Amino acid sequence: MTDPRQRPRRGQGELEALVLEALRAADGPATAGWVQERLGGDLAYTTVITILTRLLGKGAVTRERVGRSFVWTPASDQAGLAARKMRKVLDGESDREAVLASFLTGLDPDDERLLRDLLEQAHGEGED
Repeated sequence: MTDPRQRPRRGQGELEALVLEALRAADGPATAGWVQERLGGDLAYTTVITILTRLLGKGAVTRERVGRSFVWTPASDQAGLAARKMRKVLDGESDREAVLASFLTGLDPDDERLLRDLLEQAHGEGED
């Protein structure tokens, strides 16, 4: 039987998003303790370290040793992180053409037009 006063457990992805949001709000590199304070202190320090270490493994944050501790910085913005996830999924598939074709056919017309415009821009920049 569970204690009705306990909060429901948050998923790993939700905690990672909260930690990244806190890091993005920082004026510069931040310590795990700073992140813990910004999240209201309801997460254990060791949990914050675990989440930061997972994010480091995913390339979502960087760290630098300062004294006996580390400071953490987001590696990219939300768009960059989403793009990295998309590339990771694509890289994990054997039939890239089929995956990309399926992705394209699922786009709404506005997104398809935006993607075409972005591809044209990228192609044009490469012709310098």
